[in-house]
Amino acid sequence: MLAHATVDKLSTLHLRAMAEAFQQQLGNPQFTELSFEDRVGLLVDAEWTHREQRKLRRRLRQANLRRQASLEDIDWHSPRRGLDKALVHSLATGAWIAQHRNLLLIGPTGIGKSWLGEAFAERACRSGYTAYCVRASRLFHELHVARGDGSYTRTLARLAKMDLLVVDDWGLAPLTSPERHDFLEVLEDRSERASTLITSQVPVKAWHELIGEPTLADAICDRLVHTAYIIELQGPSLRETRAKATRPDDAAADTESLAGAGGCIL
Repeated sequence: MLAHATVDKLSTLHLRAMAEAFQQQLGNPQFTELSFEDRVGLLVDAEWTHREQRKLRRRLRQANLRRQASLEDIDWHSPRRGLDKALVHSLATGAWIAQHRNLLLIGPTGIGKSWLGEAFAERACRSGYTAYCVRASRLFHELHVARGDGSYTRTLARLAKMDLLVVDDWGLAPLTSPERHDFLEVLEDRSERASTLITSQVPVKAWHELIGEPTLADAICDRLVHTAYIIELQGPSLRETRAKATRPDDAAADTESLAGAGGCIL
């Protein structure tokens, strides 16, 4: 009866993983060979692991990942197209996020920038950081809508709280005046406080022209580029390469695999 009461109290205290581990100990005679301290330690470890896994699931859900991308899935045996293994391993530690530095992934369409950006976001989440991935067009749309419904300040605050903000496909079109101002506001809140990862087809040297207004371009690049690691990817589109190598009967299935949460395309 005392054991059942203990399980009930642990559940009431929202220590459900500990309660489950306690029940497992009661039903397994092997645990009787352990000391009291060891058994209590196992109970605490079970609860701690459960809560950490729940936090990780919440961070991954919040990150808005569209692909099952992971740095462990990079195929280093294929041509690297400018991807330096030592640099990737260094960035995988997350030290650049702790130092509030940025990361720019530059290269032609189809080279794997979006996949790699989400792989860094996934690693950040597993390292305990919060992340949010969003296409540049969707980010600017969110900010435009926020201006209209009065939630602009709250939206900026939400973005500022993210340890890592991944802006995908930035620079597909020249920035409009509202987009220039909005992007500067986002970067101003994050400058030297959080990290931003940009994927873009446009070389960094052409960003001033893309942004448009020289004064705002200087301010944006100053906050984004000067503290950034830059990875420039080169080579043909991997989508095109795979399409050529795919038999006609398998083309539809392969396209679906690439568009969904498939494996590494690097």
